[in-house]
Amino acid sequence: MQFTGQVSPPLPRFLPLASRPLFFYPELMFGKPRQLETEAELYESAIKILMRRAHSVSEMKKALARRCEDESMVRTVVDRLKRENLLDDARYARQFTRYRTESRKQGQFRIARDLRARGVPDRHIDAAIKDAANGSDPAALIRQRIERKLRGWRGAIDEKKTASLYRSLLSAGFPADLIRKELHRITREDIPEVEPPDVSS
Repeated sequence: MQFTGQVSPPLPRFLPLASRPLFFYPELMFGKPRQLETEAELYESAIKILMRRAHSVSEMKKALARRCEDESMVRTVVDRLKRENLLDDARYARQFTRYRTESRKQGQFRIARDLRARGVPDRHIDAAIKDAANGSDPAALIRQRIERKLRGWRGAIDEKKTASLYRSLLSAGFPADLIRKELHRITREDIPEVEPPDVSS
């Protein structure tokens, strides 16, 4: 087909999957990173990865393994990053915990679970959470989340709203007994235990 210089009209949304060009699905075009063959290339790739955000050791290993099938080369680069203090699970856990506590107002259970999902050893997780606990008040964090939620609601706090608050606070990683205590302070009613929601995603 000859190019006329005119921009083609947008394709309809109902176009069948098989008929749609690849730009509709960038993941099909950019699925796997280009494979790297030298240690220098792999190291440079690791630095670029760290420039975007901090990574745990486990996360970095997985990221490099997608770019290089040579496991010994991946280990060599990861070891170099550790020696240069560019990878440190203890520091990563502290920074992650501080951010999740101060910015996202999350509790220790949620933070610990998410750190484990990133491959951080329990000893670093426990130390980071203990350190963060010295400078934060979980009850105050719960109150802040409750107050923020209530600002978007109208009318009285009924049983349905209370249950919704309870579930969201459990999902955020706070202890159930402390949640019930803070909700009771607001509603003046006894708060029954609620099955924790599935927050694995």
